Amino acid sequence: MAEKRIIDARGSFCPGPLMELIAGMKMASVGDELEVLSTDKGSAADVPEWIKKVGHELIGTREENGVWYITVRKAK
Repeated sequence: MAEKRIIDARGSFCPGPLMELIAGMKMASVGDELEVLSTDKGSAADVPEWIKKVGHELIGTREENGVWYITVRKAK
């Protein structure tokens, strides 16, 4: 059964949120969803670009009160 995990990278600056996501992906199983919380607006571009490059699935990106919520699914 797939899990949903939260990676709280608020207060971390580029490339911190992406590096935390990469570490989380290494521990995740195929089908798991990871949601990155980031206050670094660069994450809104960096994370989806990395996801596309490595072949995972971007579920959604939204911003609320200065926090980016980026949800991805491990595909392989």
